[in-house]
Amino acid sequence: MLKIEHLTKTYGEKKAVDDLTLHIAPGEIYGFIGHNGAGKTTTLKSVVGILQFDDGEILINGKSVRTAPLDCKRDIAYIPDNPDLYDYMSGIKYLNFIADIFGVSAADRKERIRKYSELFELTSDLAQPIAAYSHGMKQKLAIIAAWLHSPKLIIMDEPFVGLDPKASHLLKGMMREVCDEGGAIFFSTHVLEVAEKLCDKVAIIKGGRLIRSGTMEDVKGDDSLEEVFLELEGESC
Repeated sequence: MLKIEHLTKTYGEKKAVDDLTLHIAPGEIYGFIGHNGAGKTTTLKSVVGILQFDDGEILINGKSVRTAPLDCKRDIAYIPDNPDLYDYMSGIKYLNFIADIFGVSAADRKERIRKYSELFELTSDLAQPIAAYSHGMKQKLAIIAAWLHSPKLIIMDEPFVGLDPKASHLLKGMMREVCDEGGAIFFSTHVLEVAEKLCDKVAIIKGGRLIRSGTMEDVKGDDSLEEVFLELEGESC
């Protein structure tokens, strides 16, 4: 589903991501764990084509992000840590705009908008301008928009920040549903508890370098990572 091969991205003399290789298979919820500034967001933005990278390759369903960017973007959805939406639009106009971009049929968009807006209790707010939304409401709208075209791969940067407990629970269920249907999820977090309860596999990044990947049991059982876990637990408090 997603292959990151020897990804390197530099800013000046600093390597934000240093020779990173990760493979995410269909059906997997894959957590990307690291403290703030570890290189998580740079990696995710490289995967979705927002950032150009210096070396390496990123493949989505066998297609290169470098040489076939539009084909790749048709298969993915991306939710940043702070969704930047069009505030002058109403919620419903924004969702229809996203549906138009991805060629979602009138029938499919109507049903999916109804389903997910009811799920997140946003239906009555869709006629309002996004500028009037709270951060949590914008996050919910971004989630609905991401799910509209039934993407095969969903990339999310700290998706639970700003969500209330009920919305977080709903999102976790939606993530599992995507993977049960053969899709994949790749999301970043610095909260160990979230990764431990939700993920099939995780990767830990520190200073731009991958230091461990595998199942949560494998990673938690690595005594050499004790200091890293203590740092993360302190950061999430």
